[in-house]
Amino acid sequence: MTEPVERVDVLIAGGGYVGLSAALAIAASVPGARVALADPRPWREASGDLRAFAVAAAGRRMLSALGVWSGLADEAEPVREMIVTDSRLDDLIRPVFLTFERQEEGEPLAHMLPNGPLVSALGAAAETAGVRFLTPDSVLATEQTPGGRRVRFTSGKTIIASLVVAADGARSRLRAEAGIGTNSWSYGQSGIVATVEHHRPHEGRAEEHFLPAGPFAVLPLKGGHKSSLVWSERSDIADRLVAGAPFLFEAELVRRIGHHLGDVRVIGRRQAFPLGLTLARRFTADRLALIGDAAHAIHPIAGQGLNLGFKDAAALAEVVALALRAGRDPGAADVLDEYQRWRGFDTLRMAAMTDGLNRLFSNDLGPLRLIRDFGLGLVDRLPPIKRVFADAAAGAPGALPRLVVGEPI
Repeated sequence: MTEPVERVDVLIAGGGYVGLSAALAIAASVPGARVALADPRPWREASGDLRAFAVAAAGRRMLSALGVWSGLADEAEPVREMIVTDSRLDDLIRPVFLTFERQEEGEPLAHMLPNGPLVSALGAAAETAGVRFLTPDSVLATEQTPGGRRVRFTSGKTIIASLVVAADGARSRLRAEAGIGTNSWSYGQSGIVATVEHHRPHEGRAEEHFLPAGPFAVLPLKGGHKSSLVWSERSDIADRLVAGAPFLFEAELVRRIGHHLGDVRVIGRRQAFPLGLTLARRFTADRLALIGDAAHAIHPIAGQGLNLGFKDAAALAEVVALALRAGRDPGAADVLDEYQRWRGFDTLRMAAMTDGLNRLFSNDLGPLRLIRDFGLGLVDRLPPIKRVFADAAAGAPGALPRLVVGEPI
């Protein structure tokens, strides 16, 4: 006799911060919900990821509502000021065209938070909330069945899920399996990620230098003398820099950072990631929802990748939790249609903004430089327009899910 196949309400494929936050939000909002998460790497092994993220006000409120921010606050560095410059690489002076400072309510512009502590906090909270972790394991394939998707894993295990959530990255296998196309292109750039230590304190200031090869960001980390680099460079040059000798890499850093932070040295590994834009043509299919990079992968120029992913997780968790509380099917078409309507326009708007900014600033065309520098200076001198940009960076525009305004579902 064939053994019955286990059933779950929601199966999430992908254990990064987006998948974990969605799992935690659903499990914490609906006690007794059967939520499972599969990933090839257990969340306890996230410490090797060098990335640090700018958590905007909306993201911080969501983490507070999920009960994890209090444990992360000691790891987070508040961004009290941000400056934007536009210059050529060898210019002796980098004029500041735009500045942002602490918001009027006293809230920092953002908090810089390393990926390792973030994933660890979300994983521990999700485990406490009752999420079942299937790790190390990954989804091999799914097929539609009456009332759910039959999910086969690389381990040989089989589960039937009312809803499958693809949080498996920009090259999502589940997205491809569902036949969901993408609009995508490469920028010919790579994002170099590294952590540096410097002699003088950063004093909570973030710097965004627009250079002809792409934006170069210096983002403050906890302790005052460490910063995270997000360095956009032509891919061929980026590969050489990452593979080359440390002293050559640091020499190129000084050309871009300058000397105001004193001596600079790299801590740990250097990594480079190809940069492009990938936008799924729809975010849902039969009993399938895309979140995070599986739905959209954008340029890091505005630091909004994490915050978009959090909005996805919050919106999906809200529609799924309300459906489960009402005794409805969380994978039903009307539930997923609501998620699609909620996230579609906001994601398209942010993708268009980051794409436009990168194209506008990643060049050295004289007339275009004059126009963009005039525009930056104009924004800096007009507080109402400046506030619009600050609100966008904080994740404020549009109809927001409850979690990102700090309210429980």
